[in-house]
Amino acid sequence: MVSLPIIETVVNLITTVMMTVGLPALVLLMIIESFGIPPLPSEIILPFAGFLVATGNYSFAAAVLAAVAGGVIGSYFAYGVGRYGRPLVEGEGRLKLNPKHLASMDRWFARRGESTVMIARLLPIVRSYISYPAGTARMEPVRFGVYTAIGATPFTIALIYAGVVLGKNWGEIVPYFHVLDYGAAVVIVGGLLYVTLRWHGKISGGFPPKLIRSSAPPPPAEVARP
Repeated sequence: MVSLPIIETVVNLITTVMMTVGLPALVLLMIIESFGIPPLPSEIILPFAGFLVATGNYSFAAAVLAAVAGGVIGSYFAYGVGRYGRPLVEGEGRLKLNPKHLASMDRWFARRGESTVMIARLLPIVRSYISYPAGTARMEPVRFGVYTAIGATPFTIALIYAGVVLGKNWGEIVPYFHVLDYGAAVVIVGGLLYVTLRWHGKISGGFPPKLIRSSAPPPPAEVARP
């Protein structure tokens, strides 16, 4: 079976940076992970941080604090993009959302923003992108940061602890990441295709997106003969 080495390349990048730079690299990688672009899986970053804890590179508490701090900082970057990029999805923006959907999202985050952000930070993939709609809906910034930290902490502790338990057996699980290669490729290509088509007005917003058909010009009116 042919395998695209996407996940393996990401693993090698993460492990090399963390072994070379140390704890500051964990903060930086979690900032990028929480920003979501480019996608770096916390399911690789955090267990490897646990492995470095097991080998004595730094303490468990320091790893947890660094990871949570990086996650909150990255989430605020994504929140800022959503908040200050709101004109792109309203009015005459290229990525215009249906005003009803936008208003519904505003009401949702006004009433359930705390629980939504906190629960989303516990979910793989979703955790990296929930900050964008929270920012677009203009969720109160301090509450956003507090509930981001609350939601991220148990997830972070669990994955770092898993890395501590795996210890030197970390390398044995890397080959299993090959099964995620095709999924990662589909997600990346699909996301780029969606953004491109949405930007050029070829598909509508919402889910599922619909093809926008350009209306043909009306036929010229016949001139009545005298």
